[in-house]
Amino acid sequence: MSTQHASDAEHLASLGYKSEFKREMTLWQNFSLGFTYLSPVVGVYSLFALALAAGGPPMFWWIAICGIGQFLVALVFSEIVSQYPIAGGVYPWARRLWGKGYAWMTGWVYGFALIATIASVTYGAGPFIAGFLGMESSQNLTITLAIALILIVTAINFGGTKLLGRVAFFGFVAELVGALIVGVVLLTTHREQSFGVIFDTSSITAGGTSYTTAFMGAALIGLYLYYGFEACGDVAEEVENPGIIIPQAMRMTLYIGGAASLFITYALILSVADIGAVISGENADPIGQSLTEAFGAGGSRAIMAIVVVSFFSCALSLQAAASRLIYSYARDGMIFAQKSLSKMNPKTGMAPTALVTAAALPIIFVLTDLFLPGGIFRLVAFASVGIYIAFQMVVLAALRARMGGWKPSGKWTMGGAGMLVNIVALAYGLFAIYLMLKSYGIEGGSFVDNYIVLVEVLIVIGVGLVYMLVSGAHRKSDAPAGDAMKK
Repeated sequence: MSTQHASDAEHLASLGYKSEFKREMTLWQNFSLGFTYLSPVVGVYSLFALALAAGGPPMFWWIAICGIGQFLVALVFSEIVSQYPIAGGVYPWARRLWGKGYAWMTGWVYGFALIATIASVTYGAGPFIAGFLGMESSQNLTITLAIALILIVTAINFGGTKLLGRVAFFGFVAELVGALIVGVVLLTTHREQSFGVIFDTSSITAGGTSYTTAFMGAALIGLYLYYGFEACGDVAEEVENPGIIIPQAMRMTLYIGGAASLFITYALILSVADIGAVISGENADPIGQSLTEAFGAGGSRAIMAIVVVSFFSCALSLQAAASRLIYSYARDGMIFAQKSLSKMNPKTGMAPTALVTAAALPIIFVLTDLFLPGGIFRLVAFASVGIYIAFQMVVLAALRARMGGWKPSGKWTMGGAGMLVNIVALAYGLFAIYLMLKSYGIEGGSFVDNYIVLVEVLIVIGVGLVYMLVSGAHRKSDAPAGDAMKK
């Protein structure tokens, strides 16, 4: 064991845990895990048409606004993970900053959102995979491909930390190179709009529509995009010198992921010949049209391959994060089947039952679409807002701890700026949650259709509270908790 590994194991032991994972993930691999989870291609390609139709070209600015807001959240997380580099991310952070019950609910919300996100990403990948394979997309085929994708990433995750890191890095390189090539080609050979179009609101306001309302309606593209950096901390026990490496990887995820997202979105907006057709709904697939016109059928197929790799890498990173959360919960005795879920395979340094669980639950989510057409979309509507709620539960816990005297003591801190950054990060997060709760709705739809996200938030939190109080698992756990408040 190297000197650094021994130091890391000693620090983890001082926090109450034995080092069982293999510390085989480098800085760039840790960053790649966050980047591929954030996935500019998946985020932008999934919501570009919706955002452009809602807010016109200035929707571009949501990517910058949300990037800045989430960067503040990442700074708060960086201080926490530097002091508490424990597998599972937001759950153990909330546990150390506040206490057992609060941490249980934080992990419950985050875990449910992660599972829903895995289902969302793999289901969303179905049509792209079908298109790449030259197959006609259908509901059954999409479900089959989604399940196949979950099984493939599970097999890779079973290979251990080193394989996960290498595949994540490959996904990062493929996605970034592909995004740059697409952006440069679109800007140099297929630019249809002026460079200043991102300031032009006329396409929306021509009919008398309030642009403020329209702009708020386009927020989802930025809100949906900027999470994933926390995954760098989910695997904290698999990184050497995590107190320094993980904060750096989190910031890199937002620097590079944000820059790539802005570039891709800008290039795509400038490549749309008729923005009015997108706003009216006449052109429902502006990305597909632009790529076909710019690259031809053969080139579009190559781009489709990059998109498929991006969805694959995103699902891989998401499942890695989910399995570490489940393991961390079980190790602390906070959930049923805790012995099985926390059991490690010493050869691979993986928790096999936790990993299988992180595959089985998303598959169940995907299969709901067979029995309730469109059900997958109702279930995954919670995904983004759930992650934001869990994030802000940690940010709130950090602020409470600071006000109670906690001074971050990890290898990386913000110093005197910590309190101000924490307050602004919380304000941003609450505003973001408000926007997300308003972002779903169907004109003329039922109450559930129009308030699906709020309904799901209430159900998830309500069920979690009942389970926690009835089971009393958090009270039985004797793992360390609330030590940030102990002076």
